[in-house]
Amino acid sequence: MKTHNRNKAWNEIKTNDSWAIFKIMGEFVNGYEKLSQIGPCVSIFGSARTKPDMKYYKLAEKVAKKIVDHGYGVITGGGPGIMEAGNKGAHLAGGTSVGLNIELPFEQHDNPYIDNDKSLDFDYFFVRKVMFVKYSQGFVVMPGGFGTLDELFEAITLIQTHKIDKFPIILVGSEFWSGLVDWIKSTLLDNFENISAADIDLVQVVDTEDEVIEILDQFYGEYNLSPNF
Repeated sequence: MKTHNRNKAWNEIKTNDSWAIFKIMGEFVNGYEKLSQIGPCVSIFGSARTKPDMKYYKLAEKVAKKIVDHGYGVITGGGPGIMEAGNKGAHLAGGTSVGLNIELPFEQHDNPYIDNDKSLDFDYFFVRKVMFVKYSQGFVVMPGGFGTLDELFEAITLIQTHKIDKFPIILVGSEFWSGLVDWIKSTLLDNFENISAADIDLVQVVDTEDEVIEILDQFYGEYNLSPNF
């Protein structure tokens, strides 16, 4: 009897999964249609918990303004903290300000600096991550938590495995990132040889908005702006 009930429940799950495919397809179609029209943008990642009076909020706002001043738009996860700072800097500079929002039980709510026609809502993290990677001309990664690290290592992995073309990945805040970068060099590379020496060059650590834009301009002085796959 118990086995019968388990099989029945499993069959119901399979049916629900099949119908979920249409919702997933809808999120992909909507994302592709809207983001393909916005032009070259740079994504800014970082903690939703960063307050407006904190230095990295203020720095993210400056970074976003500088990005807009040099002809790019800004994409964020659409929420508070560093995401809000990125959208705020882009908005106040008169540039494109995109928010890719995700439904979460805590932390996430839309910030008021996203362009009205460029706010997208997602239920699925994996669909949202595809949008970041496909339409971003660079990742600017401010101090953050697990979500920020998830986006960072996803991009590194896709570039390392040649699933997407190389684009700039810029870590802002040496005091925050230096320990991780040192661990990658000493443990992943030197001690265990789990990565190649060239993989270290996929990320660059900086501390100012001027360094961010210098890296972006130098890269796109050599490579064309285009979607990444």
